[in-house]
Amino acid sequence: MEDNKYQFSLEIAVRDYELDSEGIVNNAIYQHYLEHARHQFLCHVGYSFAKMESEGLTPVVSRVEINYKSSLRSGDVAVCKLWLERKGIRFVFHQDIFNKESGALAVQAIVTSVVVKNDWPTRGEKLAEFFKDYL
Repeated sequence: MEDNKYQFSLEIAVRDYELDSEGIVNNAIYQHYLEHARHQFLCHVGYSFAKMESEGLTPVVSRVEINYKSSLRSGDVAVCKLWLERKGIRFVFHQDIFNKESGALAVQAIVTSVVVKNDWPTRGEKLAEFFKDYL
């Protein structure tokens, strides 16, 4: 786990109900982990979904790419790490999930999002203000 490129980290305990019939975390659950990490990152920078909603802004995921590398199991702790870049109106979250104990990479993901207002994309300037120390 090279920590130098990451801007935020969050630990999430694997819960038994997230496992599939093979005893490993179901592939869809990793998207929940990724989303939870992004939500916590937003809170970390001082901007919440409630605040965005009150301003009429909605962050929308426009693309998700996931590479599954190894499996997490019952009793494991996932460490979700991310770094952020901006490409035009898009905010691109580079997210990796590791097994805390072994350090094994479980998932590599790139999640692209935009901010919309009244169903139209914005330039994302308001969100960029809160992310300025990370872009």
